[in-house]
Amino acid sequence: MVKRTFYVRALWDDDAKVFYSESDIKGLHIETSNIEEFEEIIFDSAIELIVANHISLPDLAETPLKNLIPAILWQRPSLAAVAA
Repeated sequence: MVKRTFYVRALWDDDAKVFYSESDIKGLHIETSNIEEFEEIIFDSAIELIVANHISLPDLAETPLKNLIPAILWQRPSLAAVAA
């Protein structure tokens, strides 16, 4: 069965002053100074990485399309903690 739900979290590194990613999407590594850029990278590359790294050719051939569309769980972090 094809995994359909993935998560991405933005964690703040106070020493480096960057957001970095924690995710179960193989190949997704993000490090940015602002959350808007972080989100842009998610929306630009996450689906492609899921298709490339988590769905096999037999899965693509044998699984109905409605069962291949992944869900990415993303919740914007509280920026109050970053500002502190």
